[in-house]
Amino acid sequence: MIEFQQVSKEYGGQKVLAEYDLSIQDGEFFVLVGPSGSGKTTTLKMINRLIEPTDGDIYFDQKRIIDYDLKELRLRIGYVLQQIALFPNMTVAENIELIPELKAWKKEVRRERTKELLEKVGLPPEEYMYRKPAELSGGEQQRIGILRAIAAKPDIILMDEPFSALDPISKSQLQMLIKELHKELASTIIFVTHDMNEAMLLGDRICIMKDGAIVQVDTPEQIRKCPKNEFVAQFFKDDSPGLEDYRVEDLGQWSLLDKTDRPLGTEVALTTPLSEVVRLLAKEQSVTVAIEEEVYLITSQTIILFLEKQLEAGETRND
Repeated sequence: MIEFQQVSKEYGGQKVLAEYDLSIQDGEFFVLVGPSGSGKTTTLKMINRLIEPTDGDIYFDQKRIIDYDLKELRLRIGYVLQQIALFPNMTVAENIELIPELKAWKKEVRRERTKELLEKVGLPPEEYMYRKPAELSGGEQQRIGILRAIAAKPDIILMDEPFSALDPISKSQLQMLIKELHKELASTIIFVTHDMNEAMLLGDRICIMKDGAIVQVDTPEQIRKCPKNEFVAQFFKDDSPGLEDYRVEDLGQWSLLDKTDRPLGTEVALTTPLSEVVRLLAKEQSVTVAIEEEVYLITSQTIILFLEKQLEAGETRND
C-alpha cells in the first residue's frame, strides 16, 4: 500500500498541494486526473522522490519513503513519461534490459525477458531487438518505454500522461495494452492524465484533483453515477476521441471473432461502445455478442487486433 498522510508542497512560500490524505491499494490501477496545475504530476513524483513534500509523510509497505535507500526505492519503481526518453545510442533490447542489468540479472535471463515482452506487445523480437529508437514510430517507442519500465517486475509503475502525444488509434492500442499487462503483472499502477475518458477507461479508482486539492476519489461507476460537485460533472463531460468512437458492430468489418457454442461472460449489444467492452474485459476473460443468430467471443486480443487494423488503414490512406 502507498499512503499519503497530511502531505503538502510549497514552492517559494506558495502552497501548490494542500494537506491531504490518500491511500492506494496493492495491485490497484489508480488514476490521478485533473486540469493542468492541479497537482497530479507533483503527487506522482513524490512517490519516487523526484520531488520531496514540504510537510507530511508518504508510506510504502508501511515504511516512510524518506527512510528507504533512494537507489533501492527507485529500483522497485517503473516510470513511464510522455517524453519517451529512450536512450538513442542503445538498441531496443539494451533499453529494455537496463534495469534488469542494474539488478544483476544474468544476461540470458535478461534476453529471454526481452523476447517475452516484445512478443506480448506485438513486436517480433527478431525484427526489433537490435533496432535503435530512431527507427521506431512514436507508438512503438512508447511500447518500448513501457517494457523498460516493467521489465524488472517492479512493485509500482508510475505513468505520467504516457499516451497524450499519440494519435487516437495508437493511444487506444496502448490503453488496451497497459490494461492487459496490469492483469498479468499485478503491480500497482499510478497513472496521470488530464483526459477523463482515459481515466474512466483505465482506472480501478480515480482521484480527481483541482488546484492542489483532492475533489473526489472513487470508482469510475460511482463517479459516473454520483459526481461530488459541478466541477466533476462537467469534467466528466469532456470528450476526446478514442475507443468511445467505436462500437461492437465495427468489429464485424473483418473476421476477428471466434464462434462459441456456449455463453461466456457478459453479452453486449452491437451498439455497445468499445470503451465499455474494455471496462468489462478488465474483470472478465471475454464477453459475447450475437450476430445473425450466431454467438461470438470478444477478448482483449480482439480489440487490440482491431485497433492495429485501424492504424494500418490510416497509414495506408496517408501514404
